[in-house]
Amino acid sequence: MAKSMLIISRSAPWAGPGAREALDIALAGGAFDLPLAMLFLDDGVFQLANNQAPAKLQQKDLTANLQALPLFGVEALYACAYSLDKRGLTADGLNLPVEVLDDAALRSLIGRHDQVITL
Repeated sequence: MAKSMLIISRSAPWAGPGAREALDIALAGGAFDLPLAMLFLDDGVFQLANNQAPAKLQQKDLTANLQALPLFGVEALYACAYSLDKRGLTADGLNLPVEVLDDAALRSLIGRHDQVITL
């Protein structure tokens, strides 16, 4: 049986390659039916914000990749409540449905996975 994997994305979409690399790993794992989940933490929650204008920063838009996650079998999507709150974001204003977790639920989520990758 395949080991479960949690991908923690901590990078803003415009702050280097971390956000794109996390999405690429998730999409590739999903294509191979690996049991995986994705957690958006710290500045990574900015990937979920609506109405981004990446072209103004000469960056690629990650929205299409994010919305493809469920199509690739990556349906366990989570966001840190504290990270959202600290950055002025709410679950209602996100471009992808995620389960918002408090600190205790985050610890439990991490503990349930065999492998954790942080980018």
